[in-house]
Amino acid sequence: MINRFRWHLHELDPSLDPSKASLDRAKTRAALADQLTRFDGLVAELARDILADIDRLSQAINALETRISHRVEEQAEGLIGLPGCGALTAAKIIGETAGVDRFRSEACYARHSGVAPIPVWSGNTAGRVRMSRSGNRQLNAALHRIAVTQIRLDGDGRRYYRKRLLAGDSSTEALRCLKRRLARVVYQTLKAQVQPAAGLQPAAA
Repeated sequence: MINRFRWHLHELDPSLDPSKASLDRAKTRAALADQLTRFDGLVAELARDILADIDRLSQAINALETRISHRVEEQAEGLIGLPGCGALTAAKIIGETAGVDRFRSEACYARHSGVAPIPVWSGNTAGRVRMSRSGNRQLNAALHRIAVTQIRLDGDGRRYYRKRLLAGDSSTEALRCLKRRLARVVYQTLKAQVQPAAGLQPAAA
């Protein structure tokens, strides 16, 4: 919808070129709505209709995100305190984990997450490992987002990543090691803090 709206704006006036991210702000949407009052015709009408839909959906999304944030704070506030883990990522982890008590160890949780190292025994690669392509890909993606964010931040995650690079790991190997480390931290955090929500049944594995 945002792409279609920006295209219609370009047809009406190429100087009106808001970034995609700026349309998340109500102030920007209101200013663009005022700008569109200057134009007549079908393209302007389409642009106004799409902008109204974007505004309506953005408000609904923000309200839902607020509800999710409050629920995550109740269930596992410690996850939000983990650098790089926002409320939506924390909610994804809780939902995809579907009850941390079903994992007997953090190693089992790492394997379920698809971040456990897989040995490679081919040619001259003895002793090396690779990323697992199995496991829960949604959970793996959540850990990946946290890892990539931590690499950008100035913290323990970034220092660990650089340490692995200095030890001779490739960027892919260093990222894998960081994700494996994060799986351990997430598992320990969930074991310590997550409480089952009343009336909710665990999701299927």
